[in-house]
Amino acid sequence: MQSLTNRSKNVVDKKMSLMERIYLPAIFKGMSITLKHFFMKKTTVSYPEQKKPVTPIFRGQHVLKRDDEGRERCTACGLCAVACPAEAITMEAAERNNGDEKLYREEKYAKTYEINMLRCIFCGLCEEACPKQAIFLTERIVDADFGRDEFIYGKDKLVEKVDERIDITKRQIWEYQNS
Repeated sequence: MQSLTNRSKNVVDKKMSLMERIYLPAIFKGMSITLKHFFMKKTTVSYPEQKKPVTPIFRGQHVLKRDDEGRERCTACGLCAVACPAEAITMEAAERNNGDEKLYREEKYAKTYEINMLRCIFCGLCEEACPKQAIFLTERIVDADFGRDEFIYGKDKLVEKVDERIDITKRQIWEYQNS
């Protein structure tokens, strides 16, 4: 019977030599590869003691910035949520009450602001879409955890602390100079 592809091969039952039967050439080849890698420079980094340098364009954990007076910049306009291709950002807007002028810059603020870090692809489109320059991606790595609930970051994890405002990353300085 003829096959449809005409790719049939004749099987040759060639006798193996003594060296091939005891697998010595294969063992020596494997040992040479092992010895070659044994004397190469190690690429392993002992993480807690040493940190691998990251590139200047690395995008890590999000942060909601404050202005010079310590007020939140976010006005809950929703442009970051619309720009997010992974639909990882959700927020709820609220009106500022009397006496909250020291907490919020505008009359409208984000009552709740959440980012699902499991959905986030760290593309930076939320950062580009924000008209108030309220959200930035820092050089911090998102912490690992065992539960899924810990990866939904609310305002408690996202809004920078008042003493963190002084710490400006190199990337934010570069963006400020080029904007």
